[in-house]
Amino acid sequence: MENGKTENGDSQPPPQWKDKVVELLYWRDVKTSGVVFGASLSLLLSLTLCSIVSVSSYIGLALLSVTICFRIYKGILQAIQKSDEGHPFKLYLDQDVALSEGTVHKYSDCVLARFNTTVTELRRLFLVEDLVDSLKFAVLMWILTYVGALFNGLTLFILGLVGMFSCPIVYEKYKVQIDHYVGMANKHVKDIIATVQSKVPGLKRVKAE
Repeated sequence: MENGKTENGDSQPPPQWKDKVVELLYWRDVKTSGVVFGASLSLLLSLTLCSIVSVSSYIGLALLSVTICFRIYKGILQAIQKSDEGHPFKLYLDQDVALSEGTVHKYSDCVLARFNTTVTELRRLFLVEDLVDSLKFAVLMWILTYVGALFNGLTLFILGLVGMFSCPIVYEKYKVQIDHYVGMANKHVKDIIATVQSKVPGLKRVKAE
């Protein structure tokens, strides 16, 4: 197999972005995961102190300071050594960063499919197609009112980011114990729901006709 092709000459599919996300969240490459996690957390913490305009401006200034200083340094070095290496960022300047039409269509279709699924599910819940599911959704909304009173959206993003980079690796390490206790909790919840449904009239799953 050469140049990403199989023995019969077919092109091998490139790694999916989902696989890359999994590798990132499971810290397969500690350096890459650490950089992404640290940069993301620093950005969110910065947004708690400054506006998004200020944070974006400071990040832009920092990047420009690094690239301008490096450009000047390489220019002086080439002048002293009398070399003709050219622009230090030529490799990156020559790369094509434009999105192809196929890529745009692919991800647009994916987003549209998710959006349609979400709208259909919300319609089902708000119009009470299934009474039990709608009641569960109402309980979730009630819990979120308390969550919103304790945390703002940015704090939830920070907690979510920390959870994304910590929960997968913890689950992978203690998978057996966690599955055991989650299974016990699910069984307990299902028993409670079954008991309530059997004793309270009208709470059995009734589909809209």
